Amino acid sequence: MRAPDLLLSVLPSGSMPGGRRRNIQKREAMKKFGKPLSPGAPTLVAFARHPLHPMLVTFPIAFFLGALASDLAAWYIGDAFWARASLWLLGAGVWMGIIAGAAGTVELLCVTGIRRRPASWNHFVVAVMLLAVQFFNWLSRIHDPVGSVVPVGICLSGLGALLVASAGWLGGKLVFEHQIAVGGSDTEDQADNTAVTLSDRNTSDVSLADATDR
Repeated sequence: MRAPDLLLSVLPSGSMPGGRRRNIQKREAMKKFGKPLSPGAPTLVAFARHPLHPMLVTFPIAFFLGALASDLAAWYIGDAFWARASLWLLGAGVWMGIIAGAAGTVELLCVTGIRRRPASWNHFVVAVMLLAVQFFNWLSRIHDPVGSVVPVGICLSGLGALLVASAGWLGGKLVFEHQIAVGGSDTEDQADNTAVTLSDRNTSDVSLADATDR
């Protein structure tokens, strides 16, 4: 038993000053946050047991990277088609990013195992920065899609691509290192284990019956 715990358990409640007791209790409560978190956290927003956030983020990633490619094509070729394509790609990416971000924000705020990880908040901050940059990028082109490409539009699209890479790297870290939303729930695992046990028991019964017949 640690010294603060021993002190709290041995001394009567009235023999220790209230302020000191509260400070010890606060220090003991804060020590929980210094312990490393166990890997894995459940998902809350899912369809058919598959998390929605990683399914949805593929759309804004493709749209934003496609906008950078069409910006480069508009600058190099000089065709207005590519400038208009960038406008539509940015708009689709922004709105799909908002939908994907809403799903991810619900997971972040409602799942303790996700909310307590610094990598989750880093991913959230970078994703918000990405949406803010690309929203301004899209909004600045609405009235003049062709004239807004160079130099501001193409620079913002390049910055957006860097933020996409950063957010994707942090999201991959959450999945592959922290095991966020990987695997089924505890109830499903227990059901699988029960099914395996019953299968093994049935196999043993069949083997025993064969041995008895012989």
